[in-house]
Amino acid sequence: MDEGAILQELGTRIRAQRKRIGLTQEALALVANVDRSYYGAVERGERNVTFTVLCRLCIALRCDVAALTEALPPGE
Repeated sequence: MDEGAILQELGTRIRAQRKRIGLTQEALALVANVDRSYYGAVERGERNVTFTVLCRLCIALRCDVAALTEALPPGE
């Protein structure tokens, strides 16, 4: 799986968790202290987040990093 596909899968998982807990993109971005447009790009798989940002997103999403990254295939 290439990097783009991995980022899209991660974005899909992030979006699903956000919807599961009932937050809008704007609310989640505010809690995670990231720009809303940046967050939207993460959900669309257009941005490769740093580990620090991923941790902040997980805190806002009320899940751990493993929940979002478990079974992601390795990049090529």
